[in-house]
Amino acid sequence: MPARLSDIAKFYQKRFLPMRHAKWIPLCLTLVTAVGWADETFQKQLANGLRVIVKEDHRSPTAAHMVWYRAGSMDESNGSTGVAHLLEHMMFKGTPATGPGEFSRRVAAAGGRDNAFTSRDYTAYFQQIPKQQLPEMMQLEADRMRHLTLDDKEFAQEIRVVMEERRLRTEDQPTSLLFEQLNAVAFQAHPYRAPIIGWMNDLENMTVHDARAWYERWYAPNNAYVVVVGDVDHQQVFAWAEKYYGALETRALPGRKPQDEPPQQGIRRLTLKAPADLPVLIMAYKAPAIRDVERDVDPYALEMLASVLSGHEAARLNRRLVREQRLAVDAAASYDSTSRGPAMFFLHGSPSAGKTRAELEAGLRAQIADIQQQGVAREELERAKAQLIAAQIYKLDSIFAQAMEIGQLEAIGIPHSLNRRIIDKLQAITAEDVQAVARKYFRDEQLTVAELDPQPLPAGGRPRPASASRH
Repeated sequence: MPARLSDIAKFYQKRFLPMRHAKWIPLCLTLVTAVGWADETFQKQLANGLRVIVKEDHRSPTAAHMVWYRAGSMDESNGSTGVAHLLEHMMFKGTPATGPGEFSRRVAAAGGRDNAFTSRDYTAYFQQIPKQQLPEMMQLEADRMRHLTLDDKEFAQEIRVVMEERRLRTEDQPTSLLFEQLNAVAFQAHPYRAPIIGWMNDLENMTVHDARAWYERWYAPNNAYVVVVGDVDHQQVFAWAEKYYGALETRALPGRKPQDEPPQQGIRRLTLKAPADLPVLIMAYKAPAIRDVERDVDPYALEMLASVLSGHEAARLNRRLVREQRLAVDAAASYDSTSRGPAMFFLHGSPSAGKTRAELEAGLRAQIADIQQQGVAREELERAKAQLIAAQIYKLDSIFAQAMEIGQLEAIGIPHSLNRRIIDKLQAITAEDVQAVARKYFRDEQLTVAELDPQPLPAGGRPRPASASRH
Protein backbone atom coordinates (compact mmCIF):
# COMPACT_ATOMS: atom_id res chain seq x y z
CA MET A 1 0.00 0.00 0.00
CA PRO A 2 1.39 3.49 -0.80
CA ALA A 3 2.85 5.40 2.09
CA ARG A 4 0.81 8.55 1.40
CA LEU A 5 -2.66 8.21 -0.06
CA SER A 6 -3.07 11.99 -0.15
CA ASP A 7 -0.07 12.32 -2.46
CA ILE A 8 -1.78 10.02 -4.94
CA ALA A 9 -5.06 11.90 -4.52
CA LYS A 10 -3.32 15.19 -5.28
CA PHE A 11 -1.76 13.69 -8.39
CA TYR A 12 -5.16 12.52 -9.60
CA GLN A 13 -6.68 15.92 -8.86
CA LYS A 14 -3.97 17.71 -10.81
CA ARG A 15 -4.13 15.26 -13.69
CA PHE A 16 -7.86 14.74 -13.98
CA LEU A 17 -9.72 17.74 -12.49
CA PRO A 18 -9.52 19.57 -15.84
CA MET A 19 -11.80 16.85 -17.24
CA ARG A 20 -15.49 16.72 -16.40
CA HIS A 21 -16.05 15.83 -12.75
CA ALA A 22 -18.42 13.02 -13.72
CA LYS A 23 -15.39 11.21 -15.17
CA TRP A 24 -13.18 12.03 -12.19
CA ILE A 25 -15.50 10.48 -9.61
CA PRO A 26 -15.15 6.90 -10.94
CA LEU A 27 -11.39 7.43 -11.10
CA CYS A 28 -11.38 8.40 -7.42
CA LEU A 29 -13.38 5.31 -6.56
CA THR A 30 -11.02 3.15 -8.60
CA LEU A 31 -8.08 4.73 -6.75
CA VAL A 32 -9.66 4.05 -3.37
CA THR A 33 -10.32 0.43 -4.32
CA ALA A 34 -6.82 -0.02 -5.76
CA VAL A 35 -5.00 1.27 -2.69
CA GLY A 36 -7.48 -0.29 -0.29
CA TRP A 37 -10.54 1.49 1.02
CA ALA A 38 -9.61 -0.18 4.30
CA ASP A 39 -13.21 -0.48 5.36
CA GLU A 40 -12.62 -3.83 7.02
CA THR A 41 -12.84 -3.69 10.77
CA PHE A 42 -12.99 -6.35 13.46
CA GLN A 43 -15.36 -6.25 16.40
CA LYS A 44 -15.81 -8.05 19.68
CA GLN A 45 -18.23 -7.46 22.51
CA LEU A 46 -17.03 -8.35 25.99
CA ALA A 47 -19.28 -10.03 28.52
CA ASN A 48 -19.72 -6.72 30.36
CA GLY A 49 -21.17 -5.06 27.27
CA LEU A 50 -18.08 -3.13 26.15
CA ARG A 51 -17.61 -3.23 22.38
CA VAL A 52 -14.11 -3.22 20.91
CA ILE A 53 -13.67 -2.10 17.29
CA VAL A 54 -10.29 -2.57 15.61
CA LYS A 55 -9.12 -1.36 12.20
CA GLU A 56 -5.69 -2.48 11.08
CA ASP A 57 -3.53 0.03 9.20
CA HIS A 58 0.09 -1.11 8.95
CA ARG A 59 1.66 1.86 7.17
CA SER A 60 3.36 3.27 10.27
CA PRO A 61 4.19 1.77 13.70
CA THR A 62 1.59 3.81 15.59
CA ALA A 63 -1.89 3.36 16.99
CA ALA A 64 -4.85 5.50 18.03
CA HIS A 65 -6.77 4.31 21.07
CA MET A 66 -10.13 5.93 21.82
CA VAL A 67 -12.77 5.34 24.47
CA TRP A 68 -16.23 6.69 23.64
CA TYR A 69 -19.03 7.13 26.17
CA ARG A 70 -22.60 7.44 24.91
CA ALA A 71 -23.30 10.49 27.07
CA GLY A 72 -22.97 14.12 26.10
CA SER A 73 -24.48 17.44 27.03
CA MET A 74 -27.88 16.41 25.61
CA ASP A 75 -28.17 13.93 28.48
CA GLU A 76 -27.91 16.68 31.11
CA SER A 77 -30.84 18.26 32.93
CA ASN A 78 -31.68 21.83 33.82
CA GLY A 79 -29.51 23.05 36.67
CA SER A 80 -26.58 20.77 35.82
CA THR A 81 -25.62 21.90 32.33
CA GLY A 82 -21.89 21.57 31.71
CA VAL A 83 -21.42 18.55 33.97
CA ALA A 84 -20.48 16.24 31.07
CA HIS A 85 -17.67 18.59 30.06
CA LEU A 86 -16.63 19.14 33.68
CA LEU A 87 -16.37 15.38 34.25
CA GLU A 88 -14.17 15.16 31.15
CA HIS A 89 -11.75 17.51 32.92
CA MET A 90 -11.94 15.51 36.13
CA MET A 91 -11.04 12.29 34.32
CA PHE A 92 -7.43 13.52 34.28
CA LYS A 93 -7.33 14.00 38.06
CA GLY A 94 -6.20 10.49 38.87
CA THR A 95 -7.26 7.23 40.48
CA PRO A 96 -5.93 5.37 43.52
CA ALA A 97 -3.34 3.88 41.15
CA THR A 98 -2.37 7.11 39.32
CA GLY A 99 -2.06 10.59 40.74
CA PRO A 100 -3.44 13.84 39.27
CA GLY A 101 -1.92 14.52 35.85
CA GLU A 102 0.00 11.24 35.80
CA PHE A 103 -2.09 9.85 32.95
CA SER A 104 -0.93 12.54 30.52
CA ARG A 105 2.63 12.43 31.82
CA ARG A 106 2.83 8.72 31.08
CA VAL A 107 1.41 9.24 27.58
CA ALA A 108 4.00 11.94 26.88
CA ALA A 109 6.79 9.77 28.29
CA ALA A 110 5.72 7.05 25.89
CA GLY A 111 6.15 9.46 22.97
CA GLY A 112 2.43 9.99 22.42
CA ARG A 113 -0.25 12.60 22.83
CA ASP A 114 -3.65 12.50 24.52
CA ASN A 115 -6.73 14.61 24.95
CA ALA A 116 -10.50 14.42 25.23
CA PHE A 117 -13.59 16.19 23.97
CA THR A 118 -17.23 16.52 24.91
CA SER A 119 -20.01 17.04 22.38
CA ARG A 120 -23.76 17.21 22.57
CA ASP A 121 -23.93 13.50 21.75
CA TYR A 122 -20.90 11.83 23.38
CA THR A 123 -17.68 12.19 25.37
CA ALA A 124 -14.45 10.67 24.03
CA TYR A 125 -10.87 10.19 25.22
CA PHE A 126 -7.91 9.34 23.02
CA GLN A 127 -4.20 8.62 22.86
CA GLN A 128 -1.96 8.46 19.81
CA ILE A 129 1.07 6.41 20.71
CA PRO A 130 3.77 4.10 19.37
CA LYS A 131 2.03 0.76 18.91
CA GLN A 132 4.01 -1.00 21.64
CA GLN A 133 2.49 1.36 24.22
CA LEU A 134 -1.09 0.34 23.43
CA PRO A 135 -1.45 -2.15 26.34
CA GLU A 136 -0.43 0.53 28.84
CA MET A 137 -3.01 2.97 27.40
CA MET A 138 -5.75 0.37 27.66
CA GLN A 139 -4.79 -0.32 31.26
CA LEU A 140 -4.90 3.40 32.12
CA GLU A 141 -8.27 3.98 30.45
CA ALA A 142 -9.82 0.91 32.07
CA ASP A 143 -8.58 2.11 35.46
CA ARG A 144 -10.24 5.52 35.21
CA MET A 145 -13.44 4.08 33.71
CA ARG A 146 -14.25 2.67 37.14
CA HIS A 147 -11.83 4.00 39.76
CA LEU A 148 -11.74 7.77 39.21
CA THR A 149 -10.79 9.88 42.22
CA LEU A 150 -13.22 12.78 42.62
CA ASP A 151 -11.54 14.97 45.18
CA ASP A 152 -13.14 18.15 46.57
CA LYS A 153 -9.93 20.17 46.23
CA GLU A 154 -9.27 19.07 42.66
CA PHE A 155 -12.90 19.77 41.77
CA ALA A 156 -12.76 23.28 43.22
CA GLN A 157 -9.70 24.01 41.10
CA GLU A 158 -11.09 22.51 37.91
CA ILE A 159 -14.52 24.18 38.05
CA ARG A 160 -12.70 27.52 38.09
CA VAL A 161 -10.78 26.44 34.99
CA VAL A 162 -14.03 25.58 33.22
CA MET A 163 -15.67 28.89 34.18
CA GLU A 164 -12.66 30.78 32.86
CA GLU A 165 -12.81 28.72 29.68
CA ARG A 166 -16.44 29.76 29.28
CA ARG A 167 -15.56 33.43 29.77
CA LEU A 168 -12.73 33.40 27.25
CA ARG A 169 -14.23 31.14 24.59
CA THR A 170 -17.86 32.20 24.71
CA GLU A 171 -18.65 35.31 26.71
CA ASP A 172 -15.69 37.29 25.33
CA GLN A 173 -16.17 35.98 21.77
CA PRO A 174 -19.26 37.59 20.22
CA THR A 175 -19.70 35.09 17.39
CA SER A 176 -19.59 32.18 19.85
CA LEU A 177 -22.04 33.98 22.11
CA LEU A 178 -24.33 34.63 19.13
CA PHE A 179 -24.32 30.96 18.16
CA GLU A 180 -25.05 29.97 21.76
CA GLN A 181 -28.03 32.31 21.93
CA LEU A 182 -29.27 31.15 18.54
CA ASN A 183 -29.47 27.56 19.82
CA ALA A 184 -31.30 28.72 22.94
CA VAL A 185 -33.94 30.38 20.75
CA ALA A 186 -34.15 27.79 17.96
CA PHE A 187 -34.70 24.89 20.40
CA GLN A 188 -37.40 25.23 23.02
CA ALA A 189 -37.72 21.68 24.36
CA HIS A 190 -34.74 19.73 23.11
CA PRO A 191 -31.58 19.79 25.30
CA TYR A 192 -29.55 21.05 22.32
CA ARG A 193 -30.75 24.46 23.51
CA ALA A 194 -28.10 24.43 26.27
CA PRO A 195 -24.39 25.01 25.55
CA ILE A 196 -21.99 22.10 25.92
CA ILE A 197 -19.84 24.06 28.34
CA GLY A 198 -22.92 24.85 30.43
CA TRP A 199 -24.60 28.03 31.60
CA MET A 200 -22.45 30.08 33.95
CA ASN A 201 -25.00 29.97 36.77
CA ASP A 202 -25.04 26.17 36.64
CA LEU A 203 -21.24 26.07 36.77
CA GLU A 204 -21.18 28.47 39.71
CA ASN A 205 -23.50 26.18 41.66
CA MET A 206 -22.04 22.83 40.61
CA THR A 207 -20.55 20.54 43.24
CA VAL A 208 -18.33 17.51 43.24
CA HIS A 209 -21.46 15.47 43.99
CA ASP A 210 -22.90 16.47 40.60
CA ALA A 211 -19.74 15.24 38.89
CA ARG A 212 -19.77 12.00 40.87
CA ALA A 213 -23.42 11.36 40.04
CA TRP A 214 -22.72 11.84 36.32
CA TYR A 215 -19.74 9.49 36.50
CA GLU A 216 -21.74 6.82 38.29
CA ARG A 217 -24.65 7.20 35.92
CA TRP A 218 -22.90 6.97 32.56
CA TYR A 219 -19.30 5.75 32.89
CA ALA A 220 -19.81 2.02 32.60
CA PRO A 221 -18.46 -0.54 30.11
CA ASN A 222 -21.94 -1.22 28.78
CA ASN A 223 -22.27 2.48 27.89
CA ALA A 224 -18.90 2.67 26.14
CA TYR A 225 -16.92 1.31 23.24
CA VAL A 226 -13.24 1.24 22.41
CA VAL A 227 -11.84 2.07 18.97
CA VAL A 228 -8.28 1.11 18.01
CA VAL A 229 -6.80 1.97 14.62
CA GLY A 230 -3.20 1.41 13.59
CA ASP A 231 -0.38 -1.06 13.18
CA VAL A 232 -1.94 -3.72 15.36
CA ASP A 233 -3.23 -7.28 15.23
CA HIS A 234 -6.93 -7.32 16.06
CA GLN A 235 -6.77 -10.62 17.93
CA GLN A 236 -4.04 -9.27 20.18
CA VAL A 237 -6.07 -6.11 20.81
CA PHE A 238 -9.08 -8.24 21.76
CA ALA A 239 -6.91 -10.15 24.22
CA TRP A 240 -5.65 -6.95 25.83
CA ALA A 241 -9.20 -5.57 25.97
CA GLU A 242 -10.36 -8.70 27.76
CA LYS A 243 -7.45 -8.42 30.19
CA TYR A 244 -7.86 -4.75 31.08
CA TYR A 245 -11.51 -3.90 30.42
CA GLY A 246 -13.09 -7.32 30.87
CA ALA A 247 -13.03 -7.26 34.68
CA LEU A 248 -15.11 -4.06 34.89
CA GLU A 249 -18.66 -4.69 36.03
CA THR A 250 -21.68 -3.79 33.96
CA ARG A 251 -24.17 -1.38 35.58
CA ALA A 252 -27.80 -0.50 35.04
CA LEU A 253 -28.11 2.59 32.86
CA PRO A 254 -30.77 5.30 33.18
CA GLY A 255 -33.61 5.19 30.70
CA ARG A 256 -33.57 7.79 27.96
CA LYS A 257 -36.92 9.38 27.15
CA PRO A 258 -37.62 10.98 23.77
CA GLN A 259 -37.13 14.74 23.86
CA ASP A 260 -38.58 15.74 20.53
CA GLU A 261 -38.57 19.39 19.56
CA PRO A 262 -42.12 20.61 18.83
CA PRO A 263 -42.71 21.94 15.30
CA GLN A 264 -41.68 25.54 14.83
CA GLN A 265 -44.65 27.70 13.78
CA GLY A 266 -42.93 30.81 12.50
CA ILE A 267 -39.70 32.72 12.06
CA ARG A 268 -37.72 33.55 15.20
CA ARG A 269 -35.26 36.45 15.46
CA LEU A 270 -32.74 37.65 17.99
CA THR A 271 -30.18 40.44 18.08
CA LEU A 272 -27.05 40.41 20.20
CA LYS A 273 -25.30 43.69 21.00
CA ALA A 274 -21.66 43.05 21.84
CA PRO A 275 -18.23 44.60 21.22
CA ALA A 276 -17.07 43.31 17.84
CA ASP A 277 -15.20 44.26 14.67
CA LEU A 278 -17.90 43.20 12.21
CA PRO A 279 -21.62 42.46 12.13
CA VAL A 280 -22.57 38.79 11.75
CA LEU A 281 -25.69 37.11 10.41
CA ILE A 282 -26.64 33.47 11.03
CA MET A 283 -29.72 31.89 9.45
CA ALA A 284 -30.58 28.45 10.87
CA TYR A 285 -33.19 26.20 9.28
CA LYS A 286 -34.50 23.08 11.03
CA ALA A 287 -33.45 20.01 9.03
CA PRO A 288 -33.42 16.22 9.38
CA ALA A 289 -30.45 14.07 10.36
CA ILE A 290 -29.71 10.57 9.09
CA ARG A 291 -31.86 8.00 10.85
CA ASP A 292 -31.98 5.20 8.27
CA VAL A 293 -28.86 5.00 6.11
CA GLU A 294 -30.57 3.03 3.35
CA ARG A 295 -33.96 4.70 3.21
CA ASP A 296 -33.11 8.35 3.88
CA VAL A 297 -32.60 10.74 0.98
CA ASP A 298 -33.03 14.28 2.28
CA PRO A 299 -29.98 14.40 4.62
CA TYR A 300 -27.69 13.37 1.76
CA ALA A 301 -29.26 15.95 -0.53
CA LEU A 302 -28.76 18.64 2.14
CA GLU A 303 -25.08 17.64 2.45
CA MET A 304 -24.76 18.15 -1.30
CA LEU A 305 -26.58 21.46 -1.13
CA ALA A 306 -24.13 22.71 1.51
CA SER A 307 -21.24 21.66 -0.73
CA VAL A 308 -22.77 23.38 -3.76
CA LEU A 309 -23.18 26.57 -1.74
CA SER A 310 -19.77 26.67 -0.04
CA GLY A 311 -17.86 23.43 -0.44
CA HIS A 312 -14.95 25.05 -2.27
CA GLU A 313 -13.58 28.47 -3.28
CA ALA A 314 -15.63 28.61 -6.48
CA ALA A 315 -18.89 27.59 -4.79
CA ARG A 316 -21.97 29.78 -5.10
CA LEU A 317 -21.91 31.87 -1.94
CA ASN A 318 -18.25 32.85 -2.16
CA ARG A 319 -18.38 33.40 -5.91
CA ARG A 320 -21.60 35.37 -6.08
CA LEU A 321 -21.95 37.19 -2.75
CA VAL A 322 -18.29 37.84 -1.95
CA ARG A 323 -16.49 38.18 -5.30
CA GLU A 324 -19.15 39.27 -7.77
CA GLN A 325 -21.70 41.26 -5.77
CA ARG A 326 -19.27 42.33 -3.01
CA LEU A 327 -22.15 42.00 -0.62
CA ALA A 328 -20.23 40.07 2.02
CA VAL A 329 -16.67 39.74 3.31
CA ASP A 330 -17.47 36.07 3.87
CA ALA A 331 -20.49 33.85 3.34
CA ALA A 332 -20.86 30.13 3.89
CA ALA A 333 -23.25 27.24 4.46
CA SER A 334 -22.84 24.37 6.90
CA TYR A 335 -24.81 21.27 7.75
CA ASP A 336 -24.07 18.04 9.61
CA SER A 337 -26.32 15.10 8.84
CA THR A 338 -25.05 12.98 11.74
CA SER A 339 -26.39 13.72 15.21
CA ARG A 340 -28.44 12.05 17.92
CA GLY A 341 -30.78 15.03 18.03
CA PRO A 342 -32.30 17.35 15.43
CA ALA A 343 -30.08 18.96 12.83
CA MET A 344 -29.95 22.48 11.43
CA PHE A 345 -28.74 23.92 8.14
CA PHE A 346 -26.81 27.18 8.59
CA LEU A 347 -26.24 30.10 6.26
CA HIS A 348 -23.90 32.67 7.76
CA GLY A 349 -21.58 35.56 6.97
CA SER A 350 -20.61 39.19 7.54
CA PRO A 351 -21.73 42.03 5.25
CA SER A 352 -19.16 44.15 3.44
CA ALA A 353 -18.48 47.72 4.47
CA GLY A 354 -21.47 49.84 3.51
CA LYS A 355 -23.80 46.85 3.36
CA THR A 356 -26.29 45.88 6.03
CA ARG A 357 -27.23 42.63 7.68
CA ALA A 358 -30.63 42.91 6.03
CA GLU A 359 -29.00 43.14 2.60
CA LEU A 360 -26.87 40.08 3.34
CA GLU A 361 -29.93 38.14 4.49
CA ALA A 362 -31.69 39.11 1.25
CA GLY A 363 -28.64 37.96 -0.71
CA LEU A 364 -28.53 34.58 1.04
CA ARG A 365 -32.25 34.13 0.53
CA ALA A 366 -31.83 34.94 -3.16
CA GLN A 367 -29.28 32.15 -3.59
CA ILE A 368 -31.63 29.63 -2.00
CA ALA A 369 -34.56 30.93 -4.08
CA ASP A 370 -32.49 30.53 -7.23
CA ILE A 371 -31.92 26.86 -6.43
CA GLN A 372 -35.56 26.40 -5.50
CA GLN A 373 -36.63 27.81 -8.86
CA GLN A 374 -33.82 26.92 -11.24
CA GLY A 375 -32.12 23.99 -9.52
CA VAL A 376 -28.37 23.36 -9.65
CA ALA A 377 -26.21 22.82 -12.70
CA ARG A 378 -24.92 19.35 -13.35
CA GLU A 379 -21.35 20.64 -13.24
CA GLU A 380 -21.92 22.14 -9.78
CA LEU A 381 -23.20 18.86 -8.42
CA GLU A 382 -20.41 16.86 -10.03
CA ARG A 383 -17.79 19.11 -8.49
CA ALA A 384 -19.39 18.77 -5.05
CA LYS A 385 -19.24 15.00 -5.38
CA ALA A 386 -15.63 15.09 -6.58
CA GLN A 387 -14.66 17.15 -3.54
CA LEU A 388 -16.38 14.65 -1.29
CA ILE A 389 -14.49 11.67 -2.68
CA ALA A 390 -11.17 13.52 -2.49
CA ALA A 391 -11.87 14.28 1.18
CA GLN A 392 -12.42 10.58 1.83
CA ILE A 393 -9.07 9.74 0.24
CA TYR A 394 -7.27 12.35 2.35
CA LYS A 395 -8.94 10.95 5.47
CA LEU A 396 -7.29 7.57 4.92
CA ASP A 397 -3.90 9.17 5.54
CA SER A 398 -4.74 9.82 9.18
CA ILE A 399 -4.94 7.09 11.79
CA PHE A 400 -6.75 9.50 14.09
CA ALA A 401 -9.29 10.58 11.43
CA GLN A 402 -10.16 6.96 10.75
CA ALA A 403 -10.74 6.33 14.46
CA MET A 404 -12.84 9.50 14.73
CA GLU A 405 -15.04 8.48 11.84
CA ILE A 406 -15.74 5.08 13.37
CA GLY A 407 -16.43 6.56 16.79
CA GLN A 408 -18.69 9.38 15.67
CA LEU A 409 -20.93 7.14 13.58
CA GLU A 410 -21.30 4.64 16.40
CA ALA A 411 -22.07 7.44 18.87
CA ILE A 412 -25.20 8.45 16.96
CA GLY A 413 -26.41 4.92 16.43
CA ILE A 414 -25.13 4.30 12.89
CA PRO A 415 -22.96 1.19 12.48
CA HIS A 416 -19.56 2.36 11.27
CA SER A 417 -19.61 -0.40 8.67
CA LEU A 418 -22.22 1.64 6.78
CA ASN A 419 -19.76 4.46 6.09
CA ARG A 420 -19.22 3.32 2.52
CA ARG A 421 -22.99 3.12 2.01
CA ILE A 422 -23.27 6.73 3.15
CA ILE A 423 -20.75 7.69 0.46
CA ASP A 424 -22.67 5.65 -2.09
CA LYS A 425 -25.90 7.38 -1.11
CA LEU A 426 -24.27 10.79 -1.43
CA GLN A 427 -23.02 9.89 -4.90
CA ALA A 428 -26.53 8.87 -5.92
CA ILE A 429 -27.99 12.31 -5.14
CA THR A 430 -29.38 14.06 -8.21
CA ALA A 431 -29.88 17.72 -9.04
CA GLU A 432 -33.61 17.11 -8.58
CA ASP A 433 -32.98 15.85 -5.04
CA VAL A 434 -31.06 19.02 -4.18
CA GLN A 435 -33.78 21.25 -5.58
CA ALA A 436 -36.42 19.27 -3.69
CA VAL A 437 -34.79 19.78 -0.27
CA ALA A 438 -34.23 23.47 -0.99
CA ARG A 439 -37.96 23.79 -1.55
CA LYS A 440 -38.93 21.59 1.39
CA TYR A 441 -36.82 22.89 4.25
CA PHE A 442 -35.96 26.52 3.49
CA ARG A 443 -39.16 28.04 4.76
CA ASP A 444 -39.65 30.78 7.36
CA GLU A 445 -41.64 28.40 9.54
CA GLN A 446 -38.39 26.54 10.20
CA LEU A 447 -36.03 29.54 10.37
CA THR A 448 -34.24 31.25 13.24
CA VAL A 449 -32.21 34.37 12.43
CA ALA A 450 -29.48 35.64 14.75
CA GLU A 451 -27.76 38.99 14.21
CA LEU A 452 -24.70 40.44 15.87
CA ASP A 453 -24.96 44.21 16.21
CA PRO A 454 -21.33 45.25 16.78
CA GLN A 455 -20.59 47.71 19.56
CA PRO A 456 -17.35 49.68 20.07
CA LEU A 457 -14.44 47.58 21.23
CA PRO A 458 -13.15 48.28 24.74
CA ALA A 459 -9.90 50.15 25.20
CA GLY A 460 -7.01 47.80 24.62
CA GLY A 461 -8.92 45.66 22.14
CA ARG A 462 -10.64 42.33 22.45
CA PRO A 463 -9.43 39.70 24.93
CA ARG A 464 -7.55 36.93 23.19
CA PRO A 465 -9.43 33.63 22.95
CA ALA A 466 -8.22 30.79 25.08
CA SER A 467 -5.77 28.45 23.45
CA ALA A 468 -6.86 24.88 22.91
CA SER A 469 -7.11 23.29 26.34
CA ARG A 470 -5.40 20.05 27.17
CA HIS A 471 -8.66 18.45 28.23
